[in-house]
Amino acid sequence: MTEGVTNLLGNWPEWCAVAIELLGIGIITVIAVYSLLHGVIRLIKRDSPRAIQQEIRQRLGRGILLGLEFLIAADIIHTVAVELTFSTVGVLALVVLIRTFLSFTLEVELTGKWPWQLASSETPE
Repeated sequence: MTEGVTNLLGNWPEWCAVAIELLGIGIITVIAVYSLLHGVIRLIKRDSPRAIQQEIRQRLGRGILLGLEFLIAADIIHTVAVELTFSTVGVLALVVLIRTFLSFTLEVELTGKWPWQLASSETPE
C-alpha cells in the first residue's frame, strides 16, 4: 500500500517534510543568533545583566518551542506520507512524546505555569 502511495505522489511528500524540518531548524538557529546579538547590544548599552539573561532565555525558549512544532510536523509528514510502517509509527510516537515533554518543560520554565494553567488564569472572572 505504501509503495502505491509513493508511486502516485512521487517524492514531493518527502521534500515537503525536509523543507518543514529545515524551516524548524532555521527558526531555532535564527532566533538563537538574534537573541544573543540583542543581548550583546543591550550589554553594551549597560543594561542589567540579570534582565538581559532573562530576556535571552525567554526569546530562546520561545524560538525552541516554535522550532519544535515544525520539527514534529515534519516527522508526522515523513512517517505518514513517506514511510508508513509499524516501526516508523512507533518511532514517531516516541519522538512526539519526547518533544511534547520538552515543550511542556520549556513552557513551565518560561512562564512558571503549566500550559493548562495559563488558559485558566487568563480568563476573566
